[in-house]
Amino acid sequence: MNPTYDFTGQVAFVTGASSGMGLATARAFAEAGAAVALADIDGATVEAAVKQLASEGHQALALTCDVTHEDQVAAAVDRTVETFGRLDMAYNNAGIQIPPADAADEAAEIFDLVHAVNLRGIWASMKHELRHMRAQGSGAIVNCSSLGGLVGIPGRASYHASKHGVIGLTGSAALEYAPRGIRINAICPGTIDTPMVSDMIAKGELDRTEAEANQPIGRLGTADEIAQAVLWLCSPGARFVIGVALPVDGGYVAQ
Repeated sequence: MNPTYDFTGQVAFVTGASSGMGLATARAFAEAGAAVALADIDGATVEAAVKQLASEGHQALALTCDVTHEDQVAAAVDRTVETFGRLDMAYNNAGIQIPPADAADEAAEIFDLVHAVNLRGIWASMKHELRHMRAQGSGAIVNCSSLGGLVGIPGRASYHASKHGVIGLTGSAALEYAPRGIRINAICPGTIDTPMVSDMIAKGELDRTEAEANQPIGRLGTADEIAQAVLWLCSPGARFVIGVALPVDGGYVAQ
């Protein structure tokens, strides 16, 4: 059974919100009573997600946003505040995976792409969320890192560098903004059963049986389990939690 939260009267902003962990988290915020802005590069899919949430009686806003473009991120956050009047919570989830590669052979453009989305995109999202939260004097931000932000795996150097960067970004900003009433944390998901992971399995970039065996719990995680971790970090129950990189990984990094 999942814990319940009451976010009535509050506003959440979620990137990478059209599917997987982002959509599950946006839905969880909405079901807890928050108005939710769903931002994603895939405009048609995020519009469909918002239409579904609205049909269930939730307040939701669809935003087409490529997080590699800071101006689009700024516009999406501003539109959220213009529509709902404030910004209380954010889950910066948008990210990409890249095929495994020998560190000596990976192209610079691949390195730049994964950092543009996974690190610079979170930097831009957090920056513009903080502009509004700073004026309010309150807020909670959760940035999506990865178990790849805590460990290294052969063939994943560029991806893991981007996710390690998210943890450094989170920790420094958390210390800066804790005295101003804003809490910033990161989550580090393990291998989660999402469309991105299904695509990796289909392409032969990930073996499902091996991935399940690598997580001591013996299975992949679910998007809903990530959503519940995000909601807890945004809730009053985590009001003394600042600057953590929380593994939600079935025990992977505890080995």
